[in-house]
Amino acid sequence: MSKIGALVAYKSKPAKVVSATTHKYEITFSDGTSQKVREKDFRFIHPEFNTINQNCPDVDASILFDLDAESLPLQEITEWLFDDFTPQSAWYVYLMSEDSLYFYWNKDLLILRTPEQIQSIKNQRKDKALEQESLNRCIKNLENNLFDGEDIFWINEVEQVALNQSKHSKVMSALSIENSPENAHSLLLNINYWSEFNNPYPQRNKIYPDEDLEFDAVKLDRKDLTHLTCLAIDNSYSSDADDAISIDGDRIWIHIADVASFVDIDSELDIFARKRISNLYLPDQIFHMLPPRLSEACSLGANDVSNAISIGFVLNEFEVHDIQIYLSEIKVTKMSYEVADEEINSNKTLASLNKIARAHKAHLSPNGAIQLNLPNTDIKLKDSKVHIFPQTDSESRSLVSEMMILAGRVIAEFSVENSISMPYLSQEPGNFSDEVIKNINKLSPSKAFEAARGFNRSKLSVKHSLHSGLGLEAYLRVTSPMRRYLDLLVQQQLVRFLSKSDLLNDSDIKERIKVVNASVSKVNKATRQSVEHFRCLYFKQNKQWEGEGVIVEVKGQKASVLIPELAMITQVKFKSKVELEEEIKLKVISSNLFERSIDFKPL
Repeated sequence: MSKIGALVAYKSKPAKVVSATTHKYEITFSDGTSQKVREKDFRFIHPEFNTINQNCPDVDASILFDLDAESLPLQEITEWLFDDFTPQSAWYVYLMSEDSLYFYWNKDLLILRTPEQIQSIKNQRKDKALEQESLNRCIKNLENNLFDGEDIFWINEVEQVALNQSKHSKVMSALSIENSPENAHSLLLNINYWSEFNNPYPQRNKIYPDEDLEFDAVKLDRKDLTHLTCLAIDNSYSSDADDAISIDGDRIWIHIADVASFVDIDSELDIFARKRISNLYLPDQIFHMLPPRLSEACSLGANDVSNAISIGFVLNEFEVHDIQIYLSEIKVTKMSYEVADEEINSNKTLASLNKIARAHKAHLSPNGAIQLNLPNTDIKLKDSKVHIFPQTDSESRSLVSEMMILAGRVIAEFSVENSISMPYLSQEPGNFSDEVIKNINKLSPSKAFEAARGFNRSKLSVKHSLHSGLGLEAYLRVTSPMRRYLDLLVQQQLVRFLSKSDLLNDSDIKERIKVVNASVSKVNKATRQSVEHFRCLYFKQNKQWEGEGVIVEVKGQKASVLIPELAMITQVKFKSKVELEEEIKLKVISSNLFERSIDFKPL
C-alpha cells in the first residue's frame, strides 16, 4: 500500500508523507517544514492526511472491556471508540496510545489493558499528582525559608542527603541546589529544622549508634588482690575506668578491667564490638564500642570489688622479670588527674610508681622513644556553649601514660615468650633531622612540628617488631578493652591462655586486623570532622576572639601557625616577612560551618 499522502506520527507529531525514495520518505509538518526519514522512524496512522486537532476528547473506553481480544490494530479500536475511521479519529486513538492508560503499542498492534491494570495506573497517577502538589507546596515554603508539618516528608529527604545517606533530593533539585551534604546541611539550618549543634558527621561516616544487648559474665576462678591499693586515675568527667595501678614491694601491678569475661571471641557482643572497633569521644556525644550498660558493669571501681586482669612484674635494670598475670578481684579508688597531681609526692603508692615511671621513660629515650608534647585540647558542648579546655601536662598524666606503655611492653614480651598470637603494633624509625634528635627532650614548636611529620605510620601485624616511637622491641595496646577492639582482642587471648582454652591463630588475628584497618579511617574522619565542626561553632560564638600563635613553618608569604590554646595549626598570609618561632597575635575573621574552615589574620 502506498504511503504517499498518508498521516503518520513522527516523534509524536502529525506529519504527511509527500514523496518516497528507495530508502527514505519525505514528510512535511503543519509549520511547513519537511524532513527525510526512514520508514522505521515513523508510525503509520491513516492513509489520508487532514489538518489535525491535538486536543483529544474524553472517550468512554469501557466498551473495550467487552471485547474478547488482547490486542487489536489501530483502525479497529478507532472504529469501536469513534464509530468511524477518519484521520482525526485515528489520531485521537494514537494520542490515547501515547498516554498508554487503556492500551499501548507492541509493534503494529495495540495491547489492551485489563480493568485492574487501568485502575492501578489511575491510582498511581493520582498519587503522583498529589505528590507533585505536595512537592510544589514545600518548594514554595522553602523559597521563603519556611516549612510546616506537611513538608516533613520532603525535609526528611533533604536530611538524608545532609547525612550522606542519599545522593538526591527532589526539593533541592527543584530549587536548583546542588545535591551535596554541605548544601543540604545549609538548607536545613536556613529553615531552622536543624540547629548549628546538629553534628552530621558520625552518620555521614556510617558510625554505628549505641545499642543495648543482653550480657552475662562467665564465672572464673580469680586471685584475691584486694589487699593492694589500686588507683584508677582519669579525667574528672570520665565515668568508665578501664585501668588502675598499684605497687607491692618491688612488684608493679597494672590492672585492666575484665571485659573478656563478658565478651567471648565470636560471640554476639564480640561481633557487635568488631563492627564499631572503638569508642568515639566527640564534643557533643560518645559512641560506644560496647553497650554502655556493659561498660558500666566492667568499669573498675563501679562496685566495692572489681574484676580485673592483673599484670604483675618486677623491673630490674629496666628489664622485665617474673611476669605474673591473673584473673583477679581488686578494690579500686578512683582519682582525678588534678587530685593525683596534688598527692603525687605525699601518696606512697603514687610517689613510688611515679619514680619508676620517670626512670623508665628516661631509659627508653636513648632507644629512640620520642614524645613531642604538642598541645592538646578537649572540646565539649555544654548548655549550648562550646568550650575548649587545654590539656595541661602534669606529673600524673605522664605517670599513667608510662604505666600504660609498660603494660603494653610486658604483655607483648609475655605473648612472645608463650607464642600467643597477638595484634602487635610497630613503627619503623622516622626521618628526623640531627637537630631534632639532639634536642629531642626540649623541642621548640617549629621543631616539634617538623618532627611530627617525620614519624612513620604505625602498623599492625601478627609478627612483633620495633616500635621506634616508644623505643620498644615489641608492643601491644592492652589497657582499653572497653574502648578499643584490638585491646579487647588481646585480653580475650590472655583470658583463653590463662584458662587453657583454644586460642586464635595468626590467620584469625590477621582477619581481625584487616577489619580494624578497613574501619579506622571512617572512625578517625568522623572524629576529626566533628571536632572541626564544633571548633567552627566556638568561633561563631566568640567572634571577637584574639589570641597568640607561633610560626612553625614558612612558605613564601604564607606560614603555618600553631595556636597552642586551641591545639590547632592554621595557614596565615603575611604582608611582611616572618621568622620561625616568632610569636604573633591573631584575630579570627570568619568561620564556615559547612566547610569546617576558620580564617585568621595577624594583628
